[in-house]
Amino acid sequence: MATSLAPAAAGSGMVDAHGRAIRYLRISVTDRCDLRCRYCMSEQMTFLPRSALLALEEIAIIAERFIARGVTKIRLSGGEPLVRRDVGDLVERLGRHVGDGLDELTMTTNGTRLAQHAERLVAAGMTRINVSLDSLDPNRFRFITRHGDVAQVIAGIRAARAAGLAVKLNTVALAGLNEAEIPAILAWCIDEGVDLSLIETMPLGAIDEDRADRFVPLTRVFEDLSTRFPLVRDAHRSGGPARYWRVAGTATRLGLISPLTANFCDGCNRVRLTTDGKLYACLGHDDQVDLKAALREGGIAGLDGAIDLSLAIKPLRHDFRIGTGEAPAVARHMSVTGG
Repeated sequence: MATSLAPAAAGSGMVDAHGRAIRYLRISVTDRCDLRCRYCMSEQMTFLPRSALLALEEIAIIAERFIARGVTKIRLSGGEPLVRRDVGDLVERLGRHVGDGLDELTMTTNGTRLAQHAERLVAAGMTRINVSLDSLDPNRFRFITRHGDVAQVIAGIRAARAAGLAVKLNTVALAGLNEAEIPAILAWCIDEGVDLSLIETMPLGAIDEDRADRFVPLTRVFEDLSTRFPLVRDAHRSGGPARYWRVAGTATRLGLISPLTANFCDGCNRVRLTTDGKLYACLGHDDQVDLKAALREGGIAGLDGAIDLSLAIKPLRHDFRIGTGEAPAVARHMSVTGG
């Protein structure tokens, strides 16, 4: 299937109906994961059949069309992206566009396979990654992930740092699980020379617990951290929704991603491609456009038309809410849409 990186036609850029420039594409390369984090998915998950997935070549074609239309940042995610056998080939292909239309290619990973892949990621053009890590305590980590080994993840983080990757931890704040450990996680990040972003749990997909029991407002977490660390507001932006502080006297930044207590939709610059080719213009809505069908049936012209439709229907804001017994905002799990 041929592709084109020719400039998009006039009027076919990446601006939604609310005037927001879309410059950031997140791609879920697989819905599969080798962990089963309690806030993310059920213990017994049914994953998509492999026949339903986009081929890596199709992901590359779609991503390159977004680059041609003005997207400057791409993040690969999952599920766990590094469990997809040929994901390294995709990283290398997209990495060729870094500095030539693409400002940054990044990845979010759980770190379990990072030690094996870190050097290849760097060679392909990645300079930083996010690692999802919700506890440094082996027993607590195993409970949250249902069977994970935190030592394996820490080894992956250190291998990534040794290979030249900047690392940021993504930690979901969870009441009754890791809330009391967050100061220790930030202290560990300072010692390791990595950044930390804290995230409020989001109501995506049915899980085995009530998310209201685990929800922690980051306003409360930040108040506690402010009494323990010298936090100074930082103007740094990574292209996503986080607001940043720097721990004075260190190289570590603290980011807060607060979809519920501090809505950030007015500055949304993102769309998300699922592993089966659906483009979601908003994480908190079910409206989507089928890019796989558009590409297979209409080529690049069909793909452009579907992207235009997605921009037209992108909502002003998400519908996330947390409450006891509250149904999730959308039925799909985070692993389907991509982190």
